[in-house]
Amino acid sequence: MSSLLHDAAFLQDLRQQMLKFAVLQLSSLSLAEDAVQEALSSALQHVEQFAGRSALKTWVFAILKNKIIDILRHSKRIKSMSELFADDETELSIDALFDQHGHWQHDQAPQAWQSPETMMEQQDFWLVFDACLNHLPARYAQVFMLREMIELSSEEICQKLELSLSNFNVLMYRSRTRLRECLENKWLLQEDCSC
Repeated sequence: MSSLLHDAAFLQDLRQQMLKFAVLQLSSLSLAEDAVQEALSSALQHVEQFAGRSALKTWVFAILKNKIIDILRHSKRIKSMSELFADDETELSIDALFDQHGHWQHDQAPQAWQSPETMMEQQDFWLVFDACLNHLPARYAQVFMLREMIELSSEEICQKLELSLSNFNVLMYRSRTRLRECLENKWLLQEDCSC
């Protein structure tokens, strides 16, 4: 498995995924490239410590996540929410999921999901998840990834992005709703159709 780190095609693909992830979090291509380079160098230097308890990509991304956390905690270069593009159309699409009483529209209500274990074992799920995450508006994806992937606290995110806790909660709710909707349309419904 660790031999993949010496496969040029695998490394190139992995590097591109890492760079995309890092740029979204750091809002700086140069900082992102530095973080990715350091993470890949660290992985190559410590490949013998990879025990195989997780996927190689997961292990390398954990190293990258730690590099990003270090940068976020020691840098003032995170863009404030006011600098990110406004996306008024997104606000409207979220509201369209609910009726005037705040209940789900009949055709928009959450569908029953497969068991989490089954879904996580299916590699295609993560490809669809990645595509759905990439289609979130930048500010939604940034807040979601800082909380769920980088695992910063709500307070740290609010401070870094100059958000109120209320605004943070709204952004998290909307990003989760959009991800759920995308996963249902692109993954769960496709699974039902293949039966």
